[in-house]
Amino acid sequence: MSTFSLDVLAIAAHRDDVEQTCGGTLLKMAQRGHRTGILDLTQGEMGTRGTAADRAREAGEAAKILKVSFRQALDIPDGRVENTWENRLKVARVIRQQRPRVVVLPYWQGRHPDHYTCSTLGYEACFLAGLTKLELARQNESPELDSLKPHRPFKIIYATLYYDIRPTFVVDITEQFEARLESIYAYKSQYADQEAGCNDFPAHAEIRERVATMAGFYGMLVGVKYAEPFIQKEVGLVDDLTMIPVKSV
Repeated sequence: MSTFSLDVLAIAAHRDDVEQTCGGTLLKMAQRGHRTGILDLTQGEMGTRGTAADRAREAGEAAKILKVSFRQALDIPDGRVENTWENRLKVARVIRQQRPRVVVLPYWQGRHPDHYTCSTLGYEACFLAGLTKLELARQNESPELDSLKPHRPFKIIYATLYYDIRPTFVVDITEQFEARLESIYAYKSQYADQEAGCNDFPAHAEIRERVATMAGFYGMLVGVKYAEPFIQKEVGLVDDLTMIPVKSV
């Protein structure tokens, strides 16, 4: 896929994490003319179901459904995402190549260590990518041949669907809900009914209800049918009090 500047880049530990947490938002941004991308840190080789090759093929199908312009998976070991200097540089290199204005990270708390480590790793990589004196070559090239210019995203936000916390804001994905669901269904190795992992994975017939229930809850908070939740660490800025969305009473 193309490597021109992105408007929004979602970074997640595993293929299918983005589809579950902010897939509708990425699709909405793409439909509005923004260039979007996904960076998966791992290949998914430790998953209970399927293989890394299965996940790669399915991730490609999901990317088409969500209309992303860029998708890449790094070689960080699945189940062992660690916030090391080497891994930060791997992510920082992609940030410099893709030059996103907005980066979406998973929330910094959760059940899966890969998820919350990805949050910290992603943030620190965003910071490193902006350091002028940090030399980073393009993949498999020496620094003196083609050094990537520094870049730091303007905004970092956190997708909070995996963690029970009140969001800073939500994005209305009512019109994108069905496509978001299809992007999840694209992972047939994960969500088709099978014996492996049957005690940990929902039955295929239950997936729609689960996804709709969660999206419906966050939509209810702002008076729409379906929404995805996010947090930003910064205080928001308002220029016009009459244009603040969501009715109070």
